[in-house]
Amino acid sequence: MTSSPNLLVELFVEELPPKALKKLGDAFAQVLLQQLRAQGLAGDGSQLTAYASPRRLAALISDVLPRAADKQVSQKLMPVAVGLSADGQPTPALLKKLAALGADASVVPQLKRAQDGKAEALFYDSTAAGVSLAEGLQKALSESIAKLPIPKVMTYQLEGNCELPGWSSVQFVRPAHGLVALHGTEVLLSIEALGLKAGNTTHGHRFEALVDPLVISDADSYAKTLAEQGAVIASFDERKAEIVRQLQAAAERVGGGVKPIDDEALLDEVTALVERPHVLVCAFEKEFLDVPQECLILTMKANQKYFPLLAADGALTNQFLVVSNISPADASAVTGGNERVVRPRLADAKFFFDQDRKKTLASRVEALDKVVYHNKLGTQGERVQRVRAIAKSIAQQLGATQLGKQVDQAAQLAKTDLITDMVGEFPELQGTMGRYYALNDQLDTAVADAIEDHYKPRFAGDVLPRGDVGVIVALADKLETLVGMFGIGNLPTGDRDPFALRRHALGVIRMLVEKDLPLDLDTLLVSTLPAFGDKIEDASAALSDFIYDRLAGSLREQGFGAQEVDAVLAYRPQRLADVQKRLEAVRAFAALPEAPALAAANKRVGNILKKADGPVRARVDEALLQEQAEKDLFAALQTVAPKADAQFAEGDYTASLQTLAALRTPVDAFFEHVMVNAEDPALKANRLGLLATLHEAMNRIADLSRLVAA
Repeated sequence: MTSSPNLLVELFVEELPPKALKKLGDAFAQVLLQQLRAQGLAGDGSQLTAYASPRRLAALISDVLPRAADKQVSQKLMPVAVGLSADGQPTPALLKKLAALGADASVVPQLKRAQDGKAEALFYDSTAAGVSLAEGLQKALSESIAKLPIPKVMTYQLEGNCELPGWSSVQFVRPAHGLVALHGTEVLLSIEALGLKAGNTTHGHRFEALVDPLVISDADSYAKTLAEQGAVIASFDERKAEIVRQLQAAAERVGGGVKPIDDEALLDEVTALVERPHVLVCAFEKEFLDVPQECLILTMKANQKYFPLLAADGALTNQFLVVSNISPADASAVTGGNERVVRPRLADAKFFFDQDRKKTLASRVEALDKVVYHNKLGTQGERVQRVRAIAKSIAQQLGATQLGKQVDQAAQLAKTDLITDMVGEFPELQGTMGRYYALNDQLDTAVADAIEDHYKPRFAGDVLPRGDVGVIVALADKLETLVGMFGIGNLPTGDRDPFALRRHALGVIRMLVEKDLPLDLDTLLVSTLPAFGDKIEDASAALSDFIYDRLAGSLREQGFGAQEVDAVLAYRPQRLADVQKRLEAVRAFAALPEAPALAAANKRVGNILKKADGPVRARVDEALLQEQAEKDLFAALQTVAPKADAQFAEGDYTASLQTLAALRTPVDAFFEHVMVNAEDPALKANRLGLLATLHEAMNRIADLSRLVAA
């Protein structure tokens, strides 16, 4: 079976936003393929190659048909009672419907009858002609452009192929200047987009292309033609890999074990800025290395898109790598230019650092009273006082009062670097600069570390604060944000979370769990409220729900099943540090042969207790036990429950649940031979008390009834 030609579509545009290029390229190609498949022009075996460079979005799709195959269509017309009269003749409504479909009364005998809900309906089977590639691609291209994840749309005027040249406008991410549509060697001339007509010419590198314009002879030669004649690596991934290769090669030429900084976001952005990369080695004066390397690295990455070179021990060197978009015979002008450009940036950083160190962090505390945090929650100064009070409360709950002075000092100074020149220029360095300035002020290392660490974890997978002081202040800071924002009703909605409350909640969870902190969540939330006075409402219940929801999602992402998570979180275990052990115990219990029967019995017990008149106490009068099965269950509980309770108290949750598995036989016998709702009220109450005792024993670790499929 011979395959059909491949299809190439390219939009040639002005320089695209670099941070969005990868997404734009992938979306453009993916939607094209999806739309062509939906119309039967491309099959499941069609392969997609996406191209994205600073000035183009393109897609190569293999094995695309010139026309989709015809297909059988069965269309519902109307109920039989509406379409046919009592004597079986077509009604005017049916004839009108058939006419709209290009048919007449002659097809009525061929109409099919089939049940449609409660009524019988008429169906018309016909053959729909397959769409042509020209028609299908036009629709697919329009859809692809419409669905592009454009960060900010531009409006610009068209110069031709429009109703009013110079006046008619179009919207796109950047002005488009060329459209290529090739099916094999055939140019699909009828395709149009953004005021452009399709052709087979494009443009290469602005300065290094061998010819301009470039003629693409066939779809398959697109990437090769651009590379050989246009000096452009069209594939985003290939260009990125070439940059990585050249960065490593340049580092090896420098020697000494240096390596370029590992930054995936920077690498993607630089890949989106160049069409054919050329890596060069540059340097700056060593005197700038006296400035904290985080400042220098940030200014080189954020402002200049350079790759700093790090020594084997991670220390910054005075050399850096530039990814140039040109390959001059003499690179000295390029390297010299980049060195001249970076020097003022580094000089600014040095100036900020020197100026900031002239004032202590403590001397900046009062200035926080002039910085607004939130119109309902006051200034940063007020916020600092709340964090201090919350941190003190947490230290007391942890029994860490000996750390009180360090905790209070770190909480008081944690936000002071926000009003330094360096952080004013580079907000990303908040906390980091606070640590440097604290050490400059000769404060305790634990305090300095806590000032930097109180923002941690900043993102998923980030490290936690390194010391006890940092953990307490970080926990206090995140709780202040969560309790405050919930207290004024400023909650995240959908994908909007301007105060990063989801991230703060996950940070609280991680610290409680990974640092194994003996803190009860609800007690922790309630103890935070007094720090706010009358500024907020008590929303601790809603915040507790929010945190447990984040915990449930996190646990499912870690691979725990939904039923396991629901079972453990059903009773809201207050010590989050215990949750993982409970989950592991539930998972081990679920693997036991007795588990399904016990879980089902537990669900049955729960339902019985819910239907009882009023609350049932877990108390049994042994003298009222009549049936052998209830005596056996009581005896088993007397033996098993104390052992399981002891194991629970020791934190061996797995052993505790496995011990309870021995109750399966007496529980099964109880439900087979004992009538719970006896006519004698005392007997009924005693049997309910026995079930309540069983329920209490079985559900200390998790709600085992949740393990039963709904």
